[in-house]
This record gives sequence, structure tokens and C-alpha cells, in this order.
Amino acid sequence: MVLACAVPAHADQFVISDIEVEGLQRVSAGTVFSAFPIDIGESVDELVLAEAIRSLFRTGLFTDISASRDDGVLVLTVQERPAITSIDIEGNRAIETDMLRDALRSAGLQEGQVFRRATLERLELEILRSYVAQGRYNAQVTATAEELPRNRVAIKLDINEGSVAAIHHINIVGNEAFRDEELVSLFELRTAGWWASLTNKDKYSRERLTGDLEKLRSFYLDRGYIDFTVESSQVSISPDKRQVFISIAINEGPQYTISGVKLRGDLVVEEEELRRLLLMKEGDVFSRQRLTATSELISQRLGREGYTFANVSGIPETADDNTAEVTFYIEPGRRAYVRRINFEGNVSTRDEVLRQEMTQMEGAVASTDLIEHSKTRLDRLGFFRSVDVDTSPVPGSSDLVDVTYIVEEQPTGSLSASIGYSQVSGMILGANVAENNFFGSGKRASFGVNYSQSVRSANLSYLNPYYTVDGVSRGFSVFARETDFEQQDISSFLLDEYGGRITFGYPTDAITRISFGVGYTNSKIKDGVFTPKDISEFIDEEGNQFDNFFLTASWRRSTLNRGILPTRGYSHSISGDIAVPGSDLTYYKLNYRANYYYPFNSAHTWVFRARGEVGYGDGYDGRDVMPFYEHFYSGGYGSVRGYRANSLGPRARPADNDFSRPRPFGGNLLTESSLELIVPTPFGGDTRTMRTTLFVDAGQVFDLDRGFDPDIDEVRLSAGISFQWITAIGPLAFSLANPLNNKPGDDVQRFQFSLGQSF
Repeated sequence: MVLACAVPAHADQFVISDIEVEGLQRVSAGTVFSAFPIDIGESVDELVLAEAIRSLFRTGLFTDISASRDDGVLVLTVQERPAITSIDIEGNRAIETDMLRDALRSAGLQEGQVFRRATLERLELEILRSYVAQGRYNAQVTATAEELPRNRVAIKLDINEGSVAAIHHINIVGNEAFRDEELVSLFELRTAGWWASLTNKDKYSRERLTGDLEKLRSFYLDRGYIDFTVESSQVSISPDKRQVFISIAINEGPQYTISGVKLRGDLVVEEEELRRLLLMKEGDVFSRQRLTATSELISQRLGREGYTFANVSGIPETADDNTAEVTFYIEPGRRAYVRRINFEGNVSTRDEVLRQEMTQMEGAVASTDLIEHSKTRLDRLGFFRSVDVDTSPVPGSSDLVDVTYIVEEQPTGSLSASIGYSQVSGMILGANVAENNFFGSGKRASFGVNYSQSVRSANLSYLNPYYTVDGVSRGFSVFARETDFEQQDISSFLLDEYGGRITFGYPTDAITRISFGVGYTNSKIKDGVFTPKDISEFIDEEGNQFDNFFLTASWRRSTLNRGILPTRGYSHSISGDIAVPGSDLTYYKLNYRANYYYPFNSAHTWVFRARGEVGYGDGYDGRDVMPFYEHFYSGGYGSVRGYRANSLGPRARPADNDFSRPRPFGGNLLTESSLELIVPTPFGGDTRTMRTTLFVDAGQVFDLDRGFDPDIDEVRLSAGISFQWITAIGPLAFSLANPLNNKPGDDVQRFQFSLGQSF
């Protein structure tokens, strides 16, 4: 491109009376005048005019600019750069056309823009680099610009993507202690194969190779090779650019054992206590992993004392006899205090609800244990999808920190009409207000009117988990319910009940709570179409309407990390109801539940779960049996999957005019257990809202009062897969189970699901 400046051959200045621009086609005269730094009436010479023309040229709109003088008129003659009228891309498959057009656009090449050939040449290289990053080393990119009338160009990108080069061989040189196969198995990069090709692990990447070399270095350092080094790494490509060869030269050095472990620095905690945290001792093979873990344990212990920013460094000092003495240098720094606790992300939930879960207090020593425990308590509420904590020093202070909890809220209930379906109750219709975090107050409230084929109910409940500042809870509930058990494939009878309860809960420590309550229930039994003999005899002896007064008690201990879909910890609960003397029926029910979660990896995507439940009930004060309508039932989702809900256990004696198969009657002894493996959900990822489980269930109901004694052969087993998902319209759950030892008469139901009910 040539910049021509034809100015008068006079060195004298002259005053510009007017400015004219010739050669404009698309660029407006106003654009030229705004970029040209000389105005009419100014006095200019050759140097000033030349600098002004350079300023106009820097706009990039012109390929040539010349200036001439006609008396006092300055005439600018320009040649515009061509405009891009079209961009055609051919031959690309691996990289989408839209992505290539975005790259062109970011480089200033799009339809309607001015054309710069240098930019097009750079773009060829950038696109080629993109293909090289995919392992297509023999890709070719040819860019052409066809000139069109009226100073326009048409750009065409002709792409030959070539083939993907695969890693043909990974060679490690210098290893003596470990075989090539063992070391290569550590790498993410793999040699060509059907699985490696499917996962693209046979495609060379500089970032992947860097990560693999770090894995190799960690492997040796964790096995005592302190002097290990990677001497070189070379990557070569075959002449046809289809195969990649990687060569890695290493120097293992000797293996070191530990000759001693020392603690140095300001030991603000007793040395004897710190030494109990050491994960290495004299005679052990040196391990960087244990060295790092020990440093973290000591730092955490100092953090419990308020030394939040303690620095613990483990340094090995090698000797000629292939031993190493490890010294941990401890710099606790100043003890930190919490200036302020902040909360972010709680749009609906009030700050006070989060603050009442804090075990770390403002103004107190900043304890890492208490800060983390407060985070766990927030997670257990079940109000939040995620909870993160950030501890940052206060600017200008060396001993103050601010603690910020960042939460992401999730749905905790519903405030709407609802519709659902369950294989137990059929179509479920209702108007409900059910909220575990009522208007962000942390209180639990629900009101509902529901209708289904088997149940018509209305209920109202309320629970204040912090009735007092010490965590004493108070709650109440009232209900009215009509249940047609025949519609639930249970014995033919109807039960109308109404009543209410008041409960108080008391925390005995951070993870344990006991509760007490009183209640009243009025129960009325109605005959079904074919009322079984067991029910008819009960009504004949006891009547069909009862007023019962209850005392309730429960104990719960939980370390679960979440309130919904936990992945770590355990929970145990024992509950009991007793109909006190003075009630029409005197009986009691006891129940024990246990859950245990053990994660196999830090991401908690692989988790083992064990569940167990035992229930027992009986009469007292001269009464031999518990009421049949209080029986335990087993089978179905949440129980023993693969069997129809409530179908396991004893059967009722049918009426004389009932020739159908005997229906479930339940019993006074329940026993259930499950072993589950929680696995990553394909294409899911979020373990807080969805879960996939492989399971084995076992369970049965026995009626000791009717001689249905416990027998291990009667326990039913099933195995299968289940899926749970907390959706915007309510919880969804389904399972596919195969009964393992079903017997004639069992109601098998392999596929089970529920929508709109809790699981």
C-alpha cells in the first residue's frame, strides 16, 4: 500500500480556504473530515500536511491517499479499501461453520467491513492452529479473495481438515524401579485404541502431557524418590502426519527412607499432641503425599486454636546414605478473631435464619472447626443447593478476619395447586401450602387439602425450630383424614380419623435432639365391601370408634452433610408413641431407623449407603394386641422395591362371601434393610438434585399376635436400579427392581414410580 502526498513544491505556509475529497464511494465525507486533523482557515506547511495525511491513513479505510493544492483549496484524493460482500467456507466438518465465522468476525472480517489482506493471512494461521490442536497436523487452509465490481471482494475459505493423528507410542527412558506399563498407566494420554479413540485420549495435547508429567513426578515422590527429575520430553510426528511419538527421559535417583522427624518454630500447641498428627515416622519410605497431608493436619489443628493463617512447611534434608530427615517448620502467625460474619446469595432466606445455625461467633477466636461446622449446619437445613465459605483477612489488620458464607437457594416447598400420580394412591389432586422455609423465616408450615382414590385429607402443621435461642423447637399439627384401604390393595375397610399433636424438641449437643409431645386421635372404622374376619371380630369386641390420647417421644442423632440427598455421614432415630391409660385402646409403637453414607471419592459421586428400619407394636394394660389399623406394612418404593406397596407380610382372613385372593393385613413387627451404591447419573452431574442408585432391598412384616413368627426364609429380597430427581414441579422417583426370592401369592411390581410426593 502506497501513501502519496502530492503537495506544493513550496516550503511556504498557505491558508486553507476549503477542503475537497475525491474518490469516495462508501465512506462518507464526514468520516474523512472527523479523522483529518486540519480545518478550514488553518495555516499549514508540508510537514503539517504530511502528518495530517498519516492520521487519515491510520483509520484503515484507504489503501492510498494523495493531496494537492488548487490555490487555497486542499484536494484529497483517496482510494478506498474494498468491502467484503460475502464469505464462503467449504470443507469443514470438525469445526462448525458458526465457530469459524465468529473467529472471522473477531478478526474484523465480516460482510460489509473493509478488507485487509494481512488479516486474512493471519486468519489462515489461526484456523490451522485450531486444527493442529485437534491433532489434525496435515490440515490445510487456503483463503482467497476475489475482486468484484464497485470495489468489493468475495472471500472464500477452502479447508482440507485432513485426518486426526493418534499417539502411536509412549516411550519412557531411564526407569529401573518401575515397568513402562505401570508408569504409562498413570497418564491421561493413551496410545491408539478403540476406547482411547472414543474418549480422544489418543490425541496429543501439550496441556495433557504437562499434567501427565506432573502425575509421573508425584508417583515417584510419593515412593521416596526425592531426586527424581524429568530430563526431557520430545514429541515427534511421522512423515505422513498420522502418528505421534512421545519420548520421556527421566532420572529416578535413589529411594530415601526417613531418618527422623522434627518440629521447629513456634509450637503454640503441645509438641506431644502435634506428633500424634504425624503420618510418617523413622524407617518409613519418604512420601510427599504424607508430607503434605501432615502439614495440612497440623495447620487444621492450629486453626482450631484461632491461628487461621498458620503456615506449616515440611522440608526433607537428604543424606549420602539415602536417608532423609524431615523437618516441619511451624509459623502460626497471630491468633485471628472474627470481625464479622456475612451471608451472600440468600435472596429469600433471612439472615437471622442462617445466623442461628452459626457455631462460630463474631468477636470470638476464628476456629476452622467451628467455621466448617457452621457450614455443615447450613447444608443440613435443606434450603440450599450449595454452601461455600470464604475466610478473608480484614485490610489493615493482622488479627481480624471476615467470614462469608455464599449460599445458592433451592426450592424448599410449594405454594400452589398440585397434581401427581402414585401407583399406590392413583391420581393425586390437591391445594397445598407446604414450605420448610416459610417466607424465609426457617419455620416449617403446611396446609393442604388433598384428594385421591384412596385418601381424602386436610391438614395443618407448624414447626418453629428455634422457639428459643437455645434451639428448643415447638410445633403443632391438626388433621382430618378418610382412608379407603381397599383402594390401596390392603384389607377392605375404611378409616376416618381426626386429631392433633403438640411437640417440643431439645438439642442435647450439636448433632443430637430429643423430642416430646402429646396428641389426640379420634378413629372410626367402617366396613368395606368384603370386610375380613379379623376386622369384623375386632369391631365386635372393641367397637368401631375410639378416642385415644398419646404421649410421644423421639431421639435423633445425625451427622449427614445435607438435608436432602446426603452423601456423607450417618443418622439414627428412635421414636415411640403410647396410647396412655384412659384411652379407648392402650397400645404402643416403637420404631428405629438408621442411615449410613460412605463416599468413595472426594467428589461424592460414588457413595455406599446402608439403610435399616425396625418397628414393633403391642398392646398393654390388659390388652393383648395393637389395633389392626396401626399395623406396619412393607413393600413398594422406599421399602422393598419390586413388590407392590404394602403387599408383604400376613394376609387377612377373607369374609365368607369373599372369594378373591386374601389381601395384606400388616403386622406388629417390621424389619427392612437396603444396601445401595450411589453412582454418577449419566449426563446429570448435579448430585444435589438427582441421584442414580444400584440397590439390594430386604424386608418383611410379621404378626407375632397371630403366630406369624419371624423366619429368615420369609424375608423378601430384590435388586435393581432407582432414580430420584428434585424437579421444579416436585420430586420425581422411579425404580426398576427384580424380586430375588418371591413366592407364589406375592404381588410383584418391577417398575414403580411417584411424582409429586416426597421420597
